[in-house]
Amino acid sequence: MSEGALLQVRDLEVTFTTDTGTVVAVSGVSFDIREGQTVAVVGESGSGKSTVAAAVLGLLPSNGSITAGTVTLQGTQLSGLSPRRMQPLRGRVLGLVPQDPMTNLNPTATIGRQLIETLEDTGTAAGAQARERATELLTEAGIGQAEERLRAYPHQFSGGMRQRALIAIGLSASPELLIADEPTSALDVTVQKVVLDQMEELTTARGTAVMLITHDLGLAAERASNVLVMYRGELVESGPALELLTDPQHEYTKRLLAAAPSLASRRIQIAKQAGVEGAVEGEDLLSVTDGHDEPAQEAQDEPLIRVENLRKVFPGARRGLFGREPDVVAVDDVSFDMHRGSTVAIVGESGSGKSTVARMLLHLLEPTDGQVLLEGEPVQVGTQREEIAFRRRVQPVFQDPYSSLDPLFTVFRTIEEPLRAHAFGNPKERAARVYELLDQVALPQSMARRYPAELSGGQRQRIAIARALALQPEVVVCDEAVSALDVIVQSQILHLLAELQERLGLTYLFISHDLAVVRQIADHTCVMEKGRIVEQGPTDRVFDSPEQPYTQRLLAAIPGRDLELAVPGT
Repeated sequence: MSEGALLQVRDLEVTFTTDTGTVVAVSGVSFDIREGQTVAVVGESGSGKSTVAAAVLGLLPSNGSITAGTVTLQGTQLSGLSPRRMQPLRGRVLGLVPQDPMTNLNPTATIGRQLIETLEDTGTAAGAQARERATELLTEAGIGQAEERLRAYPHQFSGGMRQRALIAIGLSASPELLIADEPTSALDVTVQKVVLDQMEELTTARGTAVMLITHDLGLAAERASNVLVMYRGELVESGPALELLTDPQHEYTKRLLAAAPSLASRRIQIAKQAGVEGAVEGEDLLSVTDGHDEPAQEAQDEPLIRVENLRKVFPGARRGLFGREPDVVAVDDVSFDMHRGSTVAIVGESGSGKSTVARMLLHLLEPTDGQVLLEGEPVQVGTQREEIAFRRRVQPVFQDPYSSLDPLFTVFRTIEEPLRAHAFGNPKERAARVYELLDQVALPQSMARRYPAELSGGQRQRIAIARALALQPEVVVCDEAVSALDVIVQSQILHLLAELQERLGLTYLFISHDLAVVRQIADHTCVMEKGRIVEQGPTDRVFDSPEQPYTQRLLAAIPGRDLELAVPGT
């Protein structure tokens, strides 16, 4: 522990009162953050990292409280301060950049109004001076035409611009300590790099210390001088970032590193004799390709799915009474093949058109031009019979399992629903199929009585996969299916997908902005930019020898890309 630290946390304990009793969420946590230092706090969901941040900020929910230990900032003990005495410190001494800009920006107020209110509330500026300062802050945060952008609402900003606006708000009163809670988890790698570079430039210029909450170990290694590893409410390891992440001492840190995807990873291979239980945990089942052999499917003459010259144009929005915005070409002349039992990934920045391609393949969107062929025949969904036949063969798994699962349905009803819709068997046969699917995704049958709100993120995503598999499809379209999960759960789901593919012969279309994940799951990768595929080929070739500058830029933006992380079986 260093003397004279800006922030000192000693033996922190946080307890929540619930209907079933008290729960100790954080126990015995101690650390320091010095002036101008960036410290990353890493750990899986539920490890307590965001609870520690909320305790420092005095923003614990009403049923949570600090029951032991102290939090001291600039010599002032925060842990005993009343809300009235805590309020003046927020903004001026303590700044916050929260995780989700869409839920943390007021959708009914302009960006300028929200910035000006922050400046006025913290006593930093008022009136015309506040507006002038708000313009400067947006400019400093890398947002062009700042004076005009002050009049914009959050929905008129892109995801990266909204996050930069939150950074501008968090730094508006030049705080001594900025707490950034997963500030870029929803952004693609290139936008993430721009946003983090901007935040680093601003905090360095101000001498602001940063407490960075993240589950991305590469980002922690690249952006922080020190790393704190949280596990089940305890701080299990801490130290200099590169030293800790290249030579971990605690078993949990080793697990985190083993689960983290990196460019050193190779395609997940599941041993044919292995069972699902081990595969899900990744125990002794992960092998790697040598980077030279092409998947056998690439050599097949007839693909299961052929996408030919897909194009999608969205009409421009109306502009008043006399005109409209220009049409938007979201997808332009996209073609690729999907061979049975293989995984094709589509990667690219937000807005590149990858999810639009997925929706056209699923026939949730009608192409403007081009077609999708299934076993050499154009997909027809003009009649109910044709649509039912197609839906049996091609199923989706979406990004957010919480919003894609009906909160009023039990797990049993959720998985049974497609069986009912397609008139599969009688109630006894449907029940047997539901329990069989729970076994396939390595969940206990007792979970059938639960509701989505009672499940973890990883459990919800497994339920979404079970539902997609209910009708025994040949093709599963995974649209950002693991992007919202922490690295350990993400690794489990990727292993599950690989095991199911091996056992059931599934064909995957995998949409992702996380290139390190794609390296683990895909046989063939298509890189999209501005609606077009600019490069495609076997995944190892695209990653090891990218030909296009855009692909090279995507790969270069991956945080911690040169950090060698341990991969089981290598």
